[in-house]
Amino acid sequence: MKKILITGGAGFIGSHVVRLFVSKYADYQIVNLDALTYAGNLENLTDIADKPNYRFVKGDITDEAFINQLFENEQFDGVIHLAAESHVDRSITDPMAFIRTNVFGTVNLLNAAKNAWKAAYEGKRFYHISTDEVYGALDFDATLFTETTKYDPHSPYSASKASSDHFVRAYHDTYGLPIVLSNCSNNYGANHFPEKLIPLAINNIKNNRPIPIYGKGENIRDWLWVNDHARAIDVIFHNGKNGDTYNIGGINEWTNIDLIRKLCEIMDKKLGREAGNSAKLITFVTDRAGHDLRYAIDSSKLQRELGWKPSLQFEEGLEKTVDWYLDNQAWLDNVTSGAYQKYYEKQYNR
Repeated sequence: MKKILITGGAGFIGSHVVRLFVSKYADYQIVNLDALTYAGNLENLTDIADKPNYRFVKGDITDEAFINQLFENEQFDGVIHLAAESHVDRSITDPMAFIRTNVFGTVNLLNAAKNAWKAAYEGKRFYHISTDEVYGALDFDATLFTETTKYDPHSPYSASKASSDHFVRAYHDTYGLPIVLSNCSNNYGANHFPEKLIPLAINNIKNNRPIPIYGKGENIRDWLWVNDHARAIDVIFHNGKNGDTYNIGGINEWTNIDLIRKLCEIMDKKLGREAGNSAKLITFVTDRAGHDLRYAIDSSKLQRELGWKPSLQFEEGLEKTVDWYLDNQAWLDNVTSGAYQKYYEKQYNR
């Protein structure tokens, strides 16, 4: 039985990856390592929590001694590394937290894998999940980000992820560590922490609160349904070429203002409101410092070499996402109130 460590598995993207691997691979033992910070929530995984091939471990990737002991005890065959601080606004106010988790934490995992595997790399793999933000910003009429686009990060978040990417590649080049790496576009879907644009807007619309939009809402993002991202991670982990990078994109560019207007249309229908009602909540606020104009991913390499492609059109995925949030009010209430954090503090720190 292969034993796979998934870091950050209680978070948004990580929980979907954990669920996919636990459900699809009965012959794998999946160990979910998460520090249960504000973005980690085990309620994301209640449906698979009792599966015999799943186990949760609370721990922090920045704790070097803990990580080394975990690798020595467990003898992992693979690592899928998603644990990261990821919110740009938070990185602007507290960049050191991003350096600690995204850089130091990643290097701790790399060292632990290298030492545990002792250059006996057959059947081993370290998969690092990154972001399109490391590439910087595109103009409106520029070509898409490719795997060879020069790095040009503009925020403490993207700089910390760029640094971690470089360390992962350096460990491949220096020590021969069998790595793969992917850079993905903006994700959306169920279980997304409601500080992010889409779940924040859904929650605010439902409660008739203002929907804050940076600047004029002209910034463009390529949106990827989180389940399609999990499928891509599965394909890359199993079939990607050692040392290679794969871009994962939704082929789905929207300006922020057009996205929110579409979301308002869907919410008006779902809530039985008069058309145009929710759009009145749109409120433009001072733009974020260093706000990149446009991100857009060319995922043709992943499609061509490994046969992956997005499964949903954006409007369909957005409706599924709205339905999930409307059907899971208890989850949303626990997250927005902070009740889930108080429970975990009591559960794991008593």
